Amino acid sequence: MDGAGPGATYQAITVKPYSPTIGAEIDNIDLSKPLSDLELTEIRRAFTDHMVLFFRDQEISFDDHARFGEYFGTLGQHVGKRTNSQATNDLRVRKFHADGDTPRVSGNVWHTDQSCAPVPPLASVLYLHTLPPDGGGDTGFASMYAAYDALSDNMKSYLDGLTAHHDGTRQFGAGTPEADHPVVVRHPESGRKLLYVNEAFTSHINEVSREESKAILEFLYSHQMRPEWSTRFRWEPHSVAFWDNRCVHHRAISDYLPNIRSGYRIQVEGTEAPVAP
Repeated sequence: MDGAGPGATYQAITVKPYSPTIGAEIDNIDLSKPLSDLELTEIRRAFTDHMVLFFRDQEISFDDHARFGEYFGTLGQHVGKRTNSQATNDLRVRKFHADGDTPRVSGNVWHTDQSCAPVPPLASVLYLHTLPPDGGGDTGFASMYAAYDALSDNMKSYLDGLTAHHDGTRQFGAGTPEADHPVVVRHPESGRKLLYVNEAFTSHINEVSREESKAILEFLYSHQMRPEWSTRFRWEPHSVAFWDNRCVHHRAISDYLPNIRSGYRIQVEGTEAPVAP
């Protein structure tokens, strides 16, 4: 029974913080089997507290993968018109495979998944079964709570009430959605404020000139990826990462080609657009 955060205890699972700011490894759980009510309650709590959860030594089928995601919401489809992931024989599951023939690794820029959608995904669940033999292929994760909290009071006041345009065509081609979202939002479950702009999708802040927008966004992007509130998950074969798109940035690190990195991902649909505090 491990603690996770002040006063928090767990009975059914073991929770080990992965870094001081973000992430936790979850042990004593088998995702190839249905979760008990207590296991699910505790995983939900750990997810809210730590933002991204890591599971090791999990050999799961498409049905297992989808069942886990469905505990948290309806499974959905990527909104992009052109993506690097591939279809499988299960509409719920996308294949994420990179090797020597891969022109560009998917997700190699800091982002939150599909923030260009009017209602972006709630979460993503990535399962990797094959990793490069000599290491590499890590995923970076960063807390947008901590990034917001570390801003000066003057910058927080400046950003209050601003909105930004998120353009999916930048990554996924014509016909991909575009949307406007507040620059600062409040998480619907934790109630905490966070930054909601990202390098991959945000094109500009709406209420200021393009020159001012460019300068502010460049500062925010640099600020968001600082090591004080980010971590780097080192994958092992048959690992699972489950992250909260509402408050986490992530980046696939493409340092392993032409070696193979391969697995599958599902996404859990969001239920509401990001809202200002």
